Amino acid sequence: MKNFFLNLRDKLAGREASDENMQEYVEVGQETAGGRTKVIVRPFVLEDFEDVKQILDSLREGYTVALVNIRPLKDKDIIELKRAINKLKKTCDAIEGDIAGFGEDYLVAVPSFGEIYRSKVMEEVTEQPEGKQ
Repeated sequence: MKNFFLNLRDKLAGREASDENMQEYVEVGQETAGGRTKVIVRPFVLEDFEDVKQILDSLREGYTVALVNIRPLKDKDIIELKRAINKLKKTCDAIEGDIAGFGEDYLVAVPSFGEIYRSKVMEEVTEQPEGKQ
């Protein structure tokens, strides 16, 4: 009789009686938080320091690889560019992402799911004095 009432209580609570001995599992499908499954590669142009906010918001979402053109701000104000890059670096560290320069005018920033490839051997370019080859 006791089992009957325990089973009835479990059914009213929305559980089956056999669930008492089983662990609870959460089934995870292909969709992640917010229903997004694809990674977005998104270009950004850094014209002012305020443009950093949009880049940071996209990185914090966790689905965006940011390709940032820094040339406009570099030509305009190098100090503001350094501030913007430092802010991007700090945020990438906080979200366990990665950031790297790509050429002279671009940055690449990825959230925690990605890592930017860096070669272990860097080529050193030196100028030869004129007349010597």
